[in-house]
Amino acid sequence: MKPLTLTSLAELADLTVDTIIDVRAPAEFAEDHVPGAINLPVLNDAERADVGTRYKHASPFSARKIGAALVARNTAAHLDGPLADKDGGWQPLVYCWRGGQRSGAFATILDQVGWRVTLLQGGYRSYRRLVVDALYDRPLPHRITLVSGGTGTAKTEMLRHLQAAGAQVLDLEGLAQHRGSLFGATEETQPSQKMFESRIANALGQLDPARLTWVEAESSKVGNRIIPPALWAAMCAAQRVEIKAPLHARATYLCSAYADLTEDLDRLHRQIDHLRPYHAAKLIAHWQDQADTGDFVALAQGLVQAHYDPRYEKAAASSPAPMRQLDLPDLEAATLRAAAARLTADVT
Repeated sequence: MKPLTLTSLAELADLTVDTIIDVRAPAEFAEDHVPGAINLPVLNDAERADVGTRYKHASPFSARKIGAALVARNTAAHLDGPLADKDGGWQPLVYCWRGGQRSGAFATILDQVGWRVTLLQGGYRSYRRLVVDALYDRPLPHRITLVSGGTGTAKTEMLRHLQAAGAQVLDLEGLAQHRGSLFGATEETQPSQKMFESRIANALGQLDPARLTWVEAESSKVGNRIIPPALWAAMCAAQRVEIKAPLHARATYLCSAYADLTEDLDRLHRQIDHLRPYHAAKLIAHWQDQADTGDFVALAQGLVQAHYDPRYEKAAASSPAPMRQLDLPDLEAATLRAAAARLTADVT
C-alpha cells in the first residue's frame, strides 16, 4: 500500500490511479469530494452516526469493535458488487475524512486482495486545505476579463461562443447551477458551498494562467453560493467588456433563455411575488396578469426596465468604464458568434 501526500491541486490531474474512492458516508460525499471520486462508503450515514454516538457515550473500544464489523460487511458488499469486475491490474486511490481508520481498513483489505492501492494521507481534509489555499489564502494567478451587461444581454451565451472560438472560459453559473438573477434558480439543487469551491478550483486548475480567462460579471453570490475571496478579488480588479442590445431583443432572449419559467406559471408567479418588497402592488399585479395572458415579452421588458436596469446602472456607475462596448442589433446566435470571434481576435 502506497501513501500519497498531495502538495498541490495540479497533482490530481497527474495521478496514475484508475479509480478514486471516497469511503466516507454518503452525506459527507454529497457535501464535497475530490473531483472524479466515486463513493463506496464503509459506513452509511446512520451507521456513522451510531458509531460516533457509541464512541462518545459508551466507550471507544466498543465503538471501534462495532465499527470494524460494519466496515468489514460493507467492504465485502463492495467487493461483491462495484469491484467484482476489477482485474489484478486495477489501481485505486482511497481516502476518508482524515486518512484514518475508515480508509485504512478499506485500503488494507484491497491491498490484501492484491491490488496496488494508494492511500491519500490526511484524507479529504488534506484536499480541502489545498482548495482553501487556492481560493482564500493567495491571489489568483489567472488573467481575467469580465463579460458584463444588463439582464438579458446573453452574457452566458456569449461565454459559450467565446469558448467555441477557442477562448478560455470560467462558467460560474454553470458551476453553481443557477442563472444568477432572482429568476435564475433552476430545477437542480445548488451544490454546497464546499462543492462549488471544489468545482471552481478544479476548473481553474485546467486553465492556463498565462492566457486570458473570460468570466461573466456577477455579484458576490451566484444564487446562494458565495464566490470565494481570491476569485472575487480578481473579478473586482478585472477589465470588462460590456454588451448592449435593444430592449426588445433582450426581452425576446429572456423568454427563450427562461422558457422553463414561462412553461411553469405557478413557479413564475412565485418568482414575481419575490419582487413585492421592491415594487408597488399595482405593478406586481400587472406583471402577474401579463404572465397569465402569456404576454411574456412585455413582462420581460417591464421587469428589465423597472427592476433590473436601475440596479445594473447603479452598480455600473461605481465601476470603471468598460474597456470595450459591444453594441449588438440583436442577440441571435449568429450575431453573438461573430461578436465572440471579434473579441477573441482583438482582446489578448
